[in-house]
Amino acid sequence: MRAVIQRVLNASVSVDREVVSQIDKGLLVLLGVDTADTQEDLMWLVHKIAGLRIFSDSEEKMNLSIQDVEGEVLVVSQFTLFGGTKKGNRPSFIRAARPDKGEKDYLAFVNELQQLIEKPVKTGVFGADMKVELCNDGPVTLIIDTKNKE
Repeated sequence: MRAVIQRVLNASVSVDREVVSQIDKGLLVLLGVDTADTQEDLMWLVHKIAGLRIFSDSEEKMNLSIQDVEGEVLVVSQFTLFGGTKKGNRPSFIRAARPDKGEKDYLAFVNELQQLIEKPVKTGVFGADMKVELCNDGPVTLIIDTKNKE
């Protein structure tokens, strides 16, 4: 799995010009599922994101997690995170999971994250043409890949 995590002041997802989800202070997570992802990858990423200390404490140091600040989370599926650009100029999506596996893993990810942070997680619409708006706070943006645990 690959995720782009952005600390946001607010974010929303629209489909057909209608807002389907929105959050205030929290995390926007763009989530891509790899064909080779396992339950272990999913759980590792859920715990990593829930524990990320990227919110400022009283001394303005990034020392607080999403749970510490009681923030919201919006997870949006994004298969293009696995767009390979090694050859040519047109991305190859061969590593991106097929829709059935992608949706199953996406929904499992959302469910596990909700249980861990003990708070509802908002979502986009899997497979839809979505418009995502956000106000990145900081800006703080991280990329995490379960196959490259730096």
